[in-house]
Amino acid sequence: MNEWTLGEVFDAVADAVPERIMTVCGDRRSTFGESAVRTRRFANFLAERGFGAHTEREGLERWECGQDRVAMLMYNDLYPDVLIGCLEARVVPVNINPRYTPQEIRSLLEYIAPRGIVYHRSFGQVVSEVVSGSAELKDSVELLVSVDDGTGISELDGTVSFDEAVAQGDPEKLIKGSPDDLMMMCTGGTTGRPKAVLWRQGDAYVSSMNGSDHESDEPIRTLTALTGQSWFAVSPLSHAAGTWTAFSGLLAGQTVVLYDDRSAFDAQTALEIVEKEQVLLMTIVGDAYAGPLVDEMRKRRHNFDSLVVIASGGAATNAVHRRAFLELLPHATIVEGYGSTETGGMGFGRSSRGAEVDTFAPMPGGAAVSHDRTRLLKPGDDEIGWAARAGRVPLGYFRDRQATENTFPVVDGQRMAIPGDRVRIADDGSLRLLGRDSLVINTGGEKVFVEEVEEVLRAHPTVIDALVVGRASERWGQEVVALVHAVDEAQCSTEDLKSACGESLARYKIPKQFMFVPAIRRLGNGKPDYRWAARQVQVEGTVVS
Repeated sequence: MNEWTLGEVFDAVADAVPERIMTVCGDRRSTFGESAVRTRRFANFLAERGFGAHTEREGLERWECGQDRVAMLMYNDLYPDVLIGCLEARVVPVNINPRYTPQEIRSLLEYIAPRGIVYHRSFGQVVSEVVSGSAELKDSVELLVSVDDGTGISELDGTVSFDEAVAQGDPEKLIKGSPDDLMMMCTGGTTGRPKAVLWRQGDAYVSSMNGSDHESDEPIRTLTALTGQSWFAVSPLSHAAGTWTAFSGLLAGQTVVLYDDRSAFDAQTALEIVEKEQVLLMTIVGDAYAGPLVDEMRKRRHNFDSLVVIASGGAATNAVHRRAFLELLPHATIVEGYGSTETGGMGFGRSSRGAEVDTFAPMPGGAAVSHDRTRLLKPGDDEIGWAARAGRVPLGYFRDRQATENTFPVVDGQRMAIPGDRVRIADDGSLRLLGRDSLVINTGGEKVFVEEVEEVLRAHPTVIDALVVGRASERWGQEVVALVHAVDEAQCSTEDLKSACGESLARYKIPKQFMFVPAIRRLGNGKPDYRWAARQVQVEGTVVS
């Protein structure tokens, strides 16, 4: 069977259904045929300027990249077109979180050393400051391409507009790529500086976008004849979870509705889009989206007959929200996915009304390995191990040999991806996720997985959101501290919270302190900002003990 590049798959889909709407974002509606021309032209614009692959994969180590890189500091609008155009030029697109500070953007750009930057025009000032303030970037960045975002902000000197770039590119020339060509997905950096994960396109297609190896484009054409429904990717495409889910739809011929994230997420707007576009499947990232959507569903009447699947991944979704969705949408299925930037999809849990699950059925390659990383765990093993994926996994982390060898080791003769989550494997082979090892609190010789405590707190009726972190303690080494965003602090009793924790958690897991905060800070992809939380417990605040 043959491996495929993502550009080849996209072209096959566009050739099969050129008139079908590919993406909807705000007022923009683009067909597959229109985007195919746009991406081909942009690819050739880059290639005509010498961008592309300079060292083939067989001449490189796993943590090395022999292709030019283009950073994408973008909102969702036109994001798929720019990404596909880069891939078709054999250029590596690199996601940059638009919510990062200029200092964080500079640090990340210096790490990935892009030859070009594509940005929505409202980021022009940030791009100018970041590039001009870095000797490294002055040397590496030679092309700036701006995408009009309706802000009317003046163009930077020397910048080419995306429309101009597309107009200059050859609409016919096809650049022959390789399944070895890379995608570079930067992690969210919730507990440290982001790392760039190096995915072969052939592996990313199979592992993260529901693709497969096949001899011809006939399976793609057959699939597109069965698709065409609307998928709503609510989360930003600048995060791996958003890209994986959106491209799973696009490369199957689905119409993908993108949330216009030039404005902050608004649940009412999202639900109006569901109704207007007759969305079949909506993908979100955990509680940051689920909570507001549930609240809005309870406030207003909407017609959600078309919505049969809500899929959540990238961050935990509280069981309270899952049950609320099933109550409000009794015909729907809630699919909770488990995976990471380093693994793609690893498992899923599918819940329907009266049949909820809280474990993950492994996807192909999904597994658990022993604590010492020497063997695969079997169903029923009592050991707490590591979540892992075998088979189609990334090559490694860009420019980081040690992290590559640690996260992508060989176990039982197979190269694995072990992103750092702790799990138990149940008798039926399903995975029970315990939490991120880097977030485990060691208190008095016992380990506390923060997600376990957070789930109990978020389920309390007086709590809107909560994060749990460790703080240095002379007595315990570390102690458990909870940051709580309450519905009404006057009505949120510390004793009630302690009691609720005590009903389902061992005593050592109960927070030693509860700190009330006006809001819990989350990153743009919906994941908790644990670095922010750790800072809060070190400073004076409204602390209830």
